[in-house]
Amino acid sequence: MSQQRPSRDQCLCTVDPQNETGGVEFLLLGLSDDPQVQYVLLCLFLSMYLVTITGNLLIILAVSSDPHLHTPMYFFLSILSTADIGFISTTVPKMIWDIHSQSRTISHAGCLAQLSLFYLFACLDSLLLSAMAYDRFVAICHPLHYPVIMNPRLCCWLLLLSVCFSLFDSQLYIVMMSQLTFCTHVEIPHFFCDFPQLLRLSCGDTSTDNLLMYFIAVIFGGVPVSGILYSYSRITSSVLRVSSTGGRYKAFSTCGSHVTVVCLFYGTGIGVYLSSAVSQSPRKGAVSSVVYTTIVPMLNPFIYSLRNKDIKRAFQKLLSRRPES
Repeated sequence: MSQQRPSRDQCLCTVDPQNETGGVEFLLLGLSDDPQVQYVLLCLFLSMYLVTITGNLLIILAVSSDPHLHTPMYFFLSILSTADIGFISTTVPKMIWDIHSQSRTISHAGCLAQLSLFYLFACLDSLLLSAMAYDRFVAICHPLHYPVIMNPRLCCWLLLLSVCFSLFDSQLYIVMMSQLTFCTHVEIPHFFCDFPQLLRLSCGDTSTDNLLMYFIAVIFGGVPVSGILYSYSRITSSVLRVSSTGGRYKAFSTCGSHVTVVCLFYGTGIGVYLSSAVSQSPRKGAVSSVVYTTIVPMLNPFIYSLRNKDIKRAFQKLLSRRPES
């Protein structure tokens, strides 16, 4: 039997896939094949990556160094910045290296690791945003009981549960990925190992995996979103009962940064996956994925710092410090 090369949109198995999956090598097609465009992408993504790392590290350092920021809200913000660093580091450095070295291959084990870390940090981001929404709900709707409810023990438990659920989510994707069978040469029209694309390129029957993928998305994505919507519905109801306009503005302003980040994170993520389900061009889905994998983690430090006087003050103290001679 003559072997055929798999196309970019489907996997044509010419050998027993179960015997070849262990040695399969994936080819990440990236965002463009044009050498000039690749050079622009290299500079662009390297710049965005450095800005993201610098901005989120400054958030972490500012929160840890300023005693006034040792509160539940800023505790979760520093953890969110850490998760954003991990989230962008899962995909962008690999893409930068691929463009630089002109070698876009990734092993089956490497794809598993990237897939696991991607969903780990994505789920952690989602759960942390939900925990931050709950913190705002308690602060606005139950201000007198806030120090008692949002005590350090509860914050640590919320963080621990978020990490555990995120690990469980990532392990589910590893198990599903391990059950897929591929040909020896698979081209992924993306710049990282995207699970929906891997399902399309698999040689076996993936109907069960598709259902399981949507079920996991509903549980690990829908539950945090529901918690956020519930928290802000209660916040809105409580704030609207405030008589003074100044009081309403002050209450809503404390949630402004968080609402902006939530809309960016969920809006772009849902938009990308809905567009990829409708669009016939996988490359367009890859370009759209740049928004929530790269741009959103980069914008988070700016959103929180530009709209928050406490963060600005902590930044000024941090940057004004001089090393002792």
